[in-house]
Amino acid sequence: AEDLGRARTAADFAAVIALLDTDLNNAAARKQELERAEDRAIFGDGDLGEVRAALTDCNAAIALLEKTVEAANKRRVEAAEREARADIVALGDEIKSKAASLGERWRTVHRLIEQLRQELFEADALVRAIATANGLFNAAGVADLKINLTTTRRAAMAGPHAAVPARLSRPAVQADRLLLSFLSPGGALDPRPALGAPVEGVKSKFIPASERG
Repeated sequence: AEDLGRARTAADFAAVIALLDTDLNNAAARKQELERAEDRAIFGDGDLGEVRAALTDCNAAIALLEKTVEAANKRRVEAAEREARADIVALGDEIKSKAASLGERWRTVHRLIEQLRQELFEADALVRAIATANGLFNAAGVADLKINLTTTRRAAMAGPHAAVPARLSRPAVQADRLLLSFLSPGGALDPRPALGAPVEGVKSKFIPASERG
């Protein structure tokens, strides 16, 4: 009874019920012994009145234990329900916190994308200026002054990439591939040269059909 009064959690009540079940099993075994003693007393082996009084007390104890187990189990179920509700509330609080963090992440993504766009615009302006100068250098016969735009960009963008998480949603995978395309050879910023055009100063061995003999 004291253990039952101190129990608060579903686990506490389960432990109390286990103890009560042990007491109930012991009481049931005691009842069987008393019933055998009653049979013997009926035939003169023992005090029948005393045995029957003990059997009555044993039955009362069993009934009390069964009621106590039933009450303890009911309280265990109620405690489990309270704990489940508390877990849901705690999960709700956790998810609210994660939602706030998610909003902050998306704001950071937005800021970085806008920063990336601005950098791309400025880089494009520089590319166009250098390309114009390269044309002038060619015309002036000083090709050694030309700047290789592809080499410059690839060197600037070389370096390690962030590791991809083991689990990533399909939209995130697609977005990651799009972002990596800005860094990869042949990607969005690295259009492939026409067939036969020089690449890094080396002329392709490909011969267009119109030039074949």
